Amino acid sequence: MFHLADTPQDMLKLIPRQIERAIYPVGFYRTKARTILGICRDLTEKFDGRVPADLDALLTMKGVGRKTANLVLVEGFGIPAVCVDTHVHRISNRLGYVRTKTPQETEVALRRRLSPRYWMDYNALLVTWGQNICKPVSPLCSRCAVREFCGRVGVKVSR
Repeated sequence: MFHLADTPQDMLKLIPRQIERAIYPVGFYRTKARTILGICRDLTEKFDGRVPADLDALLTMKGVGRKTANLVLVEGFGIPAVCVDTHVHRISNRLGYVRTKTPQETEVALRRRLSPRYWMDYNALLVTWGQNICKPVSPLCSRCAVREFCGRVGVKVSR
């Protein structure tokens, strides 16, 4: 997408269809194209065209939730944060490390339990693990390197 525009100001010169074509392989590309333009507008109007390195400021932008804001802090600024997506939420609970019902509750619980030195790597590790081994339905427990430590909470069928 950066071949089209590399600043929020330049992105605002594009029409939604141009962005849609650039991000077409991702799901909900039409909605995401509109969200990208809205975020670019917010960055330009509220933050002088610069992405803020602050969780609360990031959360003021429409389309930016806690997962995205924390991911921006980690990947964009190298600031320790706990990024909780569906994999992190599911696997943290399945292991028995936390007992939460929502990703936001999981984020709070992980901030309390997990040492800050692991915050930045936790998401990447569990996303990869969740996509390949600890799948939502019928996880590959027989191939799991941590199965002896896993509570297998909620696992009814595994392979």
